[in-house]
Amino acid sequence: MSQIAINTSQNVNINFNTAGVGERMLAFMLDLLIKVAYGFCIFYLFFNILDLGHLLDELDSWSTRAVYIILLFPTFIYPLVLESLMEGQTPGKKIMKIRVVKIDGYQAGFGDYMIRWVFRIIDTTFLGIIGLISMIVSKNNQRLGDIASGTAVISLKNNINISHTILEHIKDDYIPTFPQVIGLSDNDMRIIKDNYIKAIRVDDRQIISKLSDKIKNILKLEVDPTKMTERQFIGIVIKDYNYYTGKEN
Repeated sequence: MSQIAINTSQNVNINFNTAGVGERMLAFMLDLLIKVAYGFCIFYLFFNILDLGHLLDELDSWSTRAVYIILLFPTFIYPLVLESLMEGQTPGKKIMKIRVVKIDGYQAGFGDYMIRWVFRIIDTTFLGIIGLISMIVSKNNQRLGDIASGTAVISLKNNINISHTILEHIKDDYIPTFPQVIGLSDNDMRIIKDNYIKAIRVDDRQIISKLSDKIKNILKLEVDPTKMTERQFIGIVIKDYNYYTGKEN
């Protein structure tokens, strides 16, 4: 499995394993199943439950096609919308624990997802053979859409090669909350954890509050205080950092 080096905003190089062709194909098939299920449900609703099929009899062929396109439109924009909302993932990618990232940074933007979506037309030509060949021959398992947008698909199941100085025990089934923590450096996390532990020992709520506010400001996070205390927030940030950087006890 090949690796790709990504430079974070803190100028920290992290080596991720690129997602394999098999992983990407399985993610694609899972997403395809979701789209097929949607199509089945929407047509069942339209023709059986609402009994609107007779309306198509009064339309010409072009208008009928237009109705079908409107009904199935969500399946066409499925990858674009979900990758934008889920920060580089679709349900299929999330299940397979893979994610779309920028090669020159960590977080891809809507424009990058748009380019990937447009090139999907070419990549899926001839039953996806073009995209498959591109992934096989490219250095980072990139399809044409990835190459054009400067993105790659990485695996979140691997250990990341970065200096192992900040350790925190996390369970195998741990689900991270804040992917923005990848923008922090080892030194940032060491300072956060050291100050947090010291504040916890003496129950210094003022330090905990200042530390929480500083992290939120750096990572540009908005956290609902009714759902998560400042202590819980800092603890999750530390665990999330260890999750994304592959550190283990």
